[in-house]
Amino acid sequence: MDVAVPWQALRLAVRGPSARSVECDCTMGPRRRTHEHTNQRMEHDMVGLTNDSNRVVVGVTGATGVVYAVRALDVLRELGVETHLVVTRSAALTRDYETDLSKEELESHADVSYPFSDVGAPLSSGSFRTRGMLIAPTSMRTLAEIATGVTSSLVSRAADVTLKERRPLVLMVREAPLNLVHLRNMAAVTEAGATVFPPVPAFYHRPTTIEEIVDHSVGRALDQLGIHTDLFPRWSEDLRRRVRHGGSDAAHAETAD
Repeated sequence: MDVAVPWQALRLAVRGPSARSVECDCTMGPRRRTHEHTNQRMEHDMVGLTNDSNRVVVGVTGATGVVYAVRALDVLRELGVETHLVVTRSAALTRDYETDLSKEELESHADVSYPFSDVGAPLSSGSFRTRGMLIAPTSMRTLAEIATGVTSSLVSRAADVTLKERRPLVLMVREAPLNLVHLRNMAAVTEAGATVFPPVPAFYHRPTTIEEIVDHSVGRALDQLGIHTDLFPRWSEDLRRRVRHGGSDAAHAETAD
């Protein structure tokens, strides 16, 4: 099997949403983008973009894997989920290394974006209702801040708020190998209520492109927020029969007979 993994393919993967269909059990609502100043944003939030419980906070930190955040934002937009984006300074560097997106282009994938230093933003309060937070990717520094309750940026503050409000916090941690400090921090955030979700590829559905690999991790991460998609083939008796016979529909038809 030839797997397409050139860097150009990865850059293309973050330029726009996939043609794959997505479905969601969440309430749809009107869409509106804004990149205005904090006071204007707060006024906008009071009016309401969508049902205020149908928001997801997306943090992007300096670990490799900006593509996961871009894809998650695009999928959530297709599903009618309002997104609030915070990108750290290190993540901006990684964005330049890994994609062709400018700061403004990345922010355009979200409904609302905030400076990472804006610790007075609506996200810093538990009264700002959301369905949870996804940090994709999660650097070891951000993991450590969450594990120890340090809130030096809006990303770690929003994560801390998510935990104290008992909302889902999904951390797509990116590091290998892991030392004992990393493992203890993962244990600490898990005990606090977060879900540690390394974007580990699955191959049972026989992916042939980077996009398919990314979609599997993003889809599974969104599962943790209670948002169902069909971005990837879910394991089933039908899929098991097909992959046993080379993954072809023709082979499946033969076994069905």
